[in-house]
Amino acid sequence: MMNEQNNFPANISCQSKVCIPSYVVMALSYVTGGVSIFLFAVFLYTGLPNRVNLGLNEQTNLYINTLLCFLFFFQHSIMIRKGFRKWLTGFIPPNYLGAFFSILSGLFLFLLMFFWQKSTSILFELDGVAYWLMRALFFLSIIGFYFTIRSLRPFDPFGIREILSNLKGKTARGSFFTVRGTYQWVRHPLYFFSLLMIWTQVSVTADRLLFNGLWTIWIIIGTFLEERDLIASFGDEYRNYQRKVPMLIPYRWFPWNHNQQ
Repeated sequence: MMNEQNNFPANISCQSKVCIPSYVVMALSYVTGGVSIFLFAVFLYTGLPNRVNLGLNEQTNLYINTLLCFLFFFQHSIMIRKGFRKWLTGFIPPNYLGAFFSILSGLFLFLLMFFWQKSTSILFELDGVAYWLMRALFFLSIIGFYFTIRSLRPFDPFGIREILSNLKGKTARGSFFTVRGTYQWVRHPLYFFSLLMIWTQVSVTADRLLFNGLWTIWIIIGTFLEERDLIASFGDEYRNYQRKVPMLIPYRWFPWNHNQQ
């Protein structure tokens, strides 16, 4: 597990002209990010009803859904790249980067869910034992996702800690490498649990199959790109971690102890 925080100047005291926009940004990030994540979980579990039904044919609807996915993929992927974040600091304070990412990611996720075009063709439905097994796996993946985030302390998905630290005149700690919790079984447990949530469905339509396929490909590609960045950041320490722990599927029975190389 990697804890990474950006270094940013800590020379701002909490005065009214500084605090007001900072707290507005934090509130927007918390509300936009939190609500979008909750609705996305509902979207994965049951699907959302058409908010905007364009009344187009099935094939055109699938093209629109593909475009919505790619818009989110592009926004999310480009904004986590170090080069883009460095360029962005020419326009916004560095300590706002995390919150800005959270706000835009939430908005693009809202866009995807709001304009998503549902398909009327059902490919398959589960019932009986298979139905309840899929439901159980879905909720287990949510529990696993939650405990993984807990093990990522200090985890700051909404970019709030960076702003607060800056207002208090503190400097964030640099990057360090450690392994806790589910990271002892798999190198990317958040991606694993995300894939589990995506595929544990009891009713699959054409649009949902498209969604599952596109997001699976994006997550796998993102995993390999993140691996490259982590090797660049942590070198041989991360390469040793790669040799000991599976990347995406936790197929080993016992966790790896980081303290016992």
